[in-house]
Amino acid sequence: MSVLRRRTPRVELAPERTAEPTPALTAEPALPAPDAGASLPTRDMSAPMVSPVGSQPVPRTRTGAAWVGLAAAALIAVALIVFLVQNTRSVEISFLWMTARTSLAIALLIAALGSVLLTLTLGTARITQLRRLARRRRT
Repeated sequence: MSVLRRRTPRVELAPERTAEPTPALTAEPALPAPDAGASLPTRDMSAPMVSPVGSQPVPRTRTGAAWVGLAAAALIAVALIVFLVQNTRSVEISFLWMTARTSLAIALLIAALGSVLLTLTLGTARITQLRRLARRRRT
């Protein structure tokens, strides 16, 4: 039994539909031959679409979740780049006894990278803690 395992609900793309039995072929009068300028017959749109036999809902996967995360990160990166390009004026930054003068974009980028590194460090420590706890419970 794994402590870290989590169930994800399955997503059903379309409701299940039962296939109706097809009627037996009967001798019906043939349709007249279409004229040269007539359009071809089309499918009756009022008839329900029948899903293929044995179709299953598409399960969620780690790859799909990674793709969604990567797409979100790309959008955030684009927004960050636009924000940085618009904020290029020079500012003075003071921290304790240190003072520096740099562009606002660089200062914001350093702050963003610092927060990402802090988040990754704390997340890694928590994951390591949970894995050790799970390993102890298994043995």
